[in-house]
Amino acid sequence: MQASDDDLTRTLRSGSRVSAHTTRLGGRDVTGQVQSWQLERSYSTDLPDAMRAFSGSSAAQLQLQVSGTGGASAPALYSPWAPRSTGDVARPGQSVVHTYGTDAGTLPAFRGTLRNRSAASGTDSVQLTALDGAERLHGPAELPKPYAGFYWRRPVGTATWCVDELLRQAGLHSCPPPRWPEFSPTAPLTVVYASLHGGFAATYGQPEILPDPRHYGWSREGAPHEMALVPYVAWPDTQAVTVSWFPRSRVTVPGSRLFAEAWVNSALGFGSTVALELDLNRAGTQTGRLRLAVDFSTGTVYVHSGTREGGGWYFSWGVSALKEKRGVWHIGALFDTVSAGGSVLPTVQPFLTGPDGRHYPCGPATFTDPSAAQPAAELYQLRLVTQLAAEAVQLSSGLPAAPTAAEFAQTGTWTKEVELDDAILPLYSVPRVSGSQWEVVTQIAKASMSTAEFDERGVFRWRNHTRFSRPPTAPDLTLTSVRDIAALTVTEEIDACRNYCVQPYKDWTAVKVTAGTTYNDTVVREIPGNTSVTLKYVLADEEFDVGPPNVDDDQSVAPGFSVRFAAANAAGAEAVKGAVDILARREEGCLVLRFTNRTSRRLYTVSEDGRPSVHIQTLKPSTEPVDRQATSSAPGSTSEAYYGRQEYCAEAGDWVQDYRAAQDLADAMRAAGQYPVPVLGDVEVLYDPAIQLGDVVRVVDTGGAALDTLAWVVGIKTSAAAGGTVQQTLTLRGTRTNGVPTDTGLTPDTPSDHAPPPAGATYAQVAAAHPTLADLAATGLTWRQIKENGQ
Repeated sequence: MQASDDDLTRTLRSGSRVSAHTTRLGGRDVTGQVQSWQLERSYSTDLPDAMRAFSGSSAAQLQLQVSGTGGASAPALYSPWAPRSTGDVARPGQSVVHTYGTDAGTLPAFRGTLRNRSAASGTDSVQLTALDGAERLHGPAELPKPYAGFYWRRPVGTATWCVDELLRQAGLHSCPPPRWPEFSPTAPLTVVYASLHGGFAATYGQPEILPDPRHYGWSREGAPHEMALVPYVAWPDTQAVTVSWFPRSRVTVPGSRLFAEAWVNSALGFGSTVALELDLNRAGTQTGRLRLAVDFSTGTVYVHSGTREGGGWYFSWGVSALKEKRGVWHIGALFDTVSAGGSVLPTVQPFLTGPDGRHYPCGPATFTDPSAAQPAAELYQLRLVTQLAAEAVQLSSGLPAAPTAAEFAQTGTWTKEVELDDAILPLYSVPRVSGSQWEVVTQIAKASMSTAEFDERGVFRWRNHTRFSRPPTAPDLTLTSVRDIAALTVTEEIDACRNYCVQPYKDWTAVKVTAGTTYNDTVVREIPGNTSVTLKYVLADEEFDVGPPNVDDDQSVAPGFSVRFAAANAAGAEAVKGAVDILARREEGCLVLRFTNRTSRRLYTVSEDGRPSVHIQTLKPSTEPVDRQATSSAPGSTSEAYYGRQEYCAEAGDWVQDYRAAQDLADAMRAAGQYPVPVLGDVEVLYDPAIQLGDVVRVVDTGGAALDTLAWVVGIKTSAAAGGTVQQTLTLRGTRTNGVPTDTGLTPDTPSDHAPPPAGATYAQVAAAHPTLADLAATGLTWRQIKENGQ
């Protein structure tokens, strides 16, 4: 139910219904011109109508009929050929906001955009149709294709993560978004962004190291924004959960300002520390490291520069609020490696924002100890090492300067418009998708028995099948035939009974990783100083994503995906490290590589023996996943005794990849459908603007239907005519059955007649009538005629 103020609540409870509404088009109030309106919401589901379950998406549609104003007719003002000065208020894509209620106040009813307009010439009416936030999800659906899931044989994401990612692509955010998502040569770039909303798959970047699923969980409770990775001790030797990502661009050091950040909850987890580590690919076998670490138990922030092998130096800052104020913290650090030389002593600065929103500045510091120096290298990976709940990890490069407190907080740059449910359906491989974002969200909702909808305020809500796993015990609203109900139809059908439920799934447990396509460049590429060169290689749709290539040197060679740069196009030319930013992205069926030379000298993609040095190696599953089924049934159950065995097989797809998840879905289907549940349709009620889809109402009918039951609201249709009268019709689905049949006083007939058929003539009778075989043959009768007719 929508929350309402005291005056409106009092009016609704009293039964008073003096209707009122407001309508805005393009931000302009046109309430006085609305002749009639109709608003409809309902869940779209492929489940049997009367199962005590529902799934799918709901896209609300608002229909308006508006008149003209100021002496001009509506077609003259708002038709497609009307002047833009007046017609744009009703153009397709224009914003629409509608509220309705009583004279005591109105509540939000619809927020969306116009889809079409129809003006009948010679009348004073224009018909407008609008769709809610689903209209914002008509862009092409794209999801990353990481290989880490089947590489590690561990989940790389969930269906919930995929929904969140599709929404983020459309500009709907559940947590702080990537700071700089689009590439521009003159602007910073976010090279890693991982929401951690039910998966390690990344919006930007490629997951590389995946933790053991026994060592972590996904939690909405206590999450900084919407959902967080929560480490926990599953084994005595667990120190922290570690996960890493390759960046989408291997930026160079020296030369870059790198800003790493994350949101953490210091009160959720099993320890007190969290660290963000930047691994740098140096020449030779050593790996450079820049590290931000926060210890909440001691109130200390550490920033380290050196090597992963243990060398280097660190600075520390004491921030007492870290241990005094437990809760959600935003942590970050700027690593400034800008330098004209071949090595740099970084300048570093931590950033902290506490649970109270207060910013805790830490002054910048520059390393002076030689062990902290970072020679020429490229960014290799970002690593999260945490004992605490973490969310929204990102790494950006190319900042012009240290961010201000407002920039660090991303104040005013985003609005939270998404609410998720617990993470479900673990994925070892993110399925390939096509169609619009809304179509894929709907597909996932049906596959997982979840619901997807935009509420009256335009906020997207995703809810799992667990919402109806336990029938509710208390209603949000009570409707009675004495006051609220004008009409009611109750139906029950055997097709709603499903007591043998099958959930197909893809079994990835035996799938390994193997080499895919190999591309070896046939031309040595020249990269002039301070310019970029872009290369494209065709990738098949079934091939998985790869990160930017590693940069080889003369001391170590990276296998597979790699490139080597030199200052001369000749065999034996010395390798050059830390000079070229390498961006990799998947675009229109191609792998696009962009090499940006950060030096003033010409460079070449040439190997030590003088051949082209760009080598691309994709990875793919070693085999296709096995199709399996999870089944839920109870042979000999009461349901089977009264209704027979009724089978329901969910549609096979790629979204269920785990036996436990498949079994949970099958069990949920059987629990929802083992007994037919009545559907209450065409329930005409005294309108209430607070009713929402998914609400639980108590229906009390003391008249014809004689019932008192709880039911879910699965459809709402509200309309108002010119006279101002509002009519509301609900579709309700029972939350429980009306009990197990008893057939008192009945003896149901058997499915077939068990009485024996007429016996017919005996052998002795036939033999007496026809003493010889010749006598029998002479009759010309068949044996059936002789047997049945006794002839």
